[in-house]
Amino acid sequence: MHSKLVQKIGIVAAGLMLCGLPFISCSRGGASGNADAQEQEPQIIYAVATTTATKGELNDYLEFGGDVAAKTSIDALPDATGRIMEVRVRVGDTVVKDQVLALVDASRPGMNYEPSPVKAPISGTVTAVNVVPGSMVSQQSSVAKIGKMETLEITMNVPERYVSKIKLGQMAYLRFDAYPGDVFPAKITEVSPVLDQSARTMSVKLSLIEKDDRIKAGMFARVKLITDTKSNTVKIPDSAVVSRFGETFVFVVEDNAGKTIVKRHPVKVGLKVDDKVEILSGLQPGDEIIIRGQTLLEDGSVVNIVSRTAPLPEMETI
Repeated sequence: MHSKLVQKIGIVAAGLMLCGLPFISCSRGGASGNADAQEQEPQIIYAVATTTATKGELNDYLEFGGDVAAKTSIDALPDATGRIMEVRVRVGDTVVKDQVLALVDASRPGMNYEPSPVKAPISGTVTAVNVVPGSMVSQQSSVAKIGKMETLEITMNVPERYVSKIKLGQMAYLRFDAYPGDVFPAKITEVSPVLDQSARTMSVKLSLIEKDDRIKAGMFARVKLITDTKSNTVKIPDSAVVSRFGETFVFVVEDNAGKTIVKRHPVKVGLKVDDKVEILSGLQPGDEIIIRGQTLLEDGSVVNIVSRTAPLPEMETI
């Protein structure tokens, strides 16, 4: 009787132990699942700024300084050596061909001569008077300079390294400090066939496309010379282009199941001008791209667009 009771108690205890193992496993399993949920990192959303790729014109250019001068400017020279008796013109006067500008007394001790007139070689405007009464002059001395103010030109000196980019008829845009904000179109009308050996520069002359009375001889011009023009090309801000480990790409915004994500698009870059860049392949006009906030982005990153910048204009602004 005692042995049977002990046997029954052993069977019940064994049964309790077997039933307890799955319960503990389930309990541990439940605890482990909660821990994983608590340890799971929240999804990172990056704040970015975007713009849209544009198809249009892109101009490359060089900048130089130039001086405005009369296209025709000639010195008035005396016919005799002597002393200036009288100066009959002032700077700014309009003169006609053969008008008397000054008189020269060519007399010598014991010899008296009639005053020798200095005449204007052309009709135009007096741009300089180089003598005063009493000055001694020779036949090589410039008494005055006459210029045709209706035909102005801009002269600039181009460094040797840029000579290959200069050609006749090339478009340029001029700015003058006297007229801030105004732009004056011009084109190259003369290119020197030789370089100045001392300065290693080439003389280039430009003419205004439209006459403008505001432009005066002697002014300093800021010249923007167009050297290359790309038409119907895809262009974006240079800040959108990312280079990592030898690869160049941009991040394009896409919608994915209600979330805004980015996709990495490898691109081929062409002409770069200031903060603009030409995209030869890998991007389409109208694609929305990231221009700020892409430092930590990867393919498929979720983003929040906090600002949108207007796309680059289709036509270039001067």
